[in-house]
Amino acid sequence: MTHQKLTQQTAAVIGGGPAGLMAAEALAARGIRVDLFDAMPSVARKFLLAGKGGMNITHGEDFATFLTRYGLRRDALHPLLAAFGPAELRQWIHGLGIDTFVGSSGRVFPTDMKAAPLLRAWLHRLRGQGVHFHVRHRWLGWDDRRSLRFATPEGERLHSANTTVLALGGGSWQRLGSDGAWQPLLAAAGVDVAPLKPSNCGFIVSMEGAEPVDGWSPHFRERFAGEPVKAIAARASGKLHWQRGEFLVNADGIEGSLVYALSAALRDTIEGNGAATLEVDLLPDFSAERVAAEISKPRGSRSLSSHLQSRLGLKGVKTGLLREVLSVGGFNDPQTLASTIKHLPIRLKATRPLDEAISSAGGVRFEALDSSNSPLMLKALPGTFCAGEMLDWEAPTGGYLLTGCFSTGFAAGKAAANWLQRTRAATTETASS
Repeated sequence: MTHQKLTQQTAAVIGGGPAGLMAAEALAARGIRVDLFDAMPSVARKFLLAGKGGMNITHGEDFATFLTRYGLRRDALHPLLAAFGPAELRQWIHGLGIDTFVGSSGRVFPTDMKAAPLLRAWLHRLRGQGVHFHVRHRWLGWDDRRSLRFATPEGERLHSANTTVLALGGGSWQRLGSDGAWQPLLAAAGVDVAPLKPSNCGFIVSMEGAEPVDGWSPHFRERFAGEPVKAIAARASGKLHWQRGEFLVNADGIEGSLVYALSAALRDTIEGNGAATLEVDLLPDFSAERVAAEISKPRGSRSLSSHLQSRLGLKGVKTGLLREVLSVGGFNDPQTLASTIKHLPIRLKATRPLDEAISSAGGVRFEALDSSNSPLMLKALPGTFCAGEMLDWEAPTGGYLLTGCFSTGFAAGKAAANWLQRTRAATTETASS
């Protein structure tokens, strides 16, 4: 076992995702030696994978609307996002030599749509600032002298630093490093940690009948699994707000951007009631009156399915969903059919497992953090700060998750640097008195 002695003012950042890298940059910019540790063979693996389909870095909507995407934690995150939010993030990316653009949906992307060039430019700059990277270092907590313990291929290593930023991620996509193994370590140190749970996740359906059955009917599954349901609106049952978008039918449930946007409300309802209902408007551009009128028009010798396609453009998976939730009698009753087209209920029994979720909710509660002099510092562990997805907040996809990680990383790094400055000043004053 080796041990590094302190020779200068230093910071350790544990976790090499966007939050950890941003914390390292904020610290290095203040002239502090930064050692960054990550359990994986390379940093930012989840960031790179998330960017494979197009690197949605943030969102271009107005800031007031942007804040609402952070739900119950928007007040806690407001000052952090105000200091480093969408505008600052875009400016920072431009400083790396990478241009951005705003898509038709308001989402912001690098011009080439890729994460790898951005990451390469960022790591080059961090190394130029003197950040030292240590991969294959899995954090094990502290020893009895409060040194950081790491498991490495060469055995256990101890590392001491004047301050530490923890940016260890949540509990989803464990193969990329976010396994939530830090939870018992912090809980044992007296930190209040909310259990991790899926966010931006898919759901398992439970079809109504004499006895509810998990998943779709065999016929629907075989014909429509893998099909997108486009140009719809949806809401969690009991909520007033409808949201437009699309989702994907999978073998036993639903997933996709529209489902992810509503996942927090649906998940919490399932936790409280054992089930939740997603209401789907299959024709959000048609009024209920128009739908009823079109269905009631004579169809001659055409089948009802052909009539729906001709009059309303309903076909394929949308018609399949109607048949899945309606009895034969209900499907053939014009009033019931029209009502269901505008309010199709999909009963959900459970979320998909945490490891399959895009992100996680839960984590270090904001009440466990210093909210005054040292934002994001753990009250139970002075000098130790937290950032990124390991904090207890959640947001939908669309650039909100990444912006939150960048923002909290910047805030934690800046706060840690300020704490070091105050601590050194207090030590110097004590020594001279």
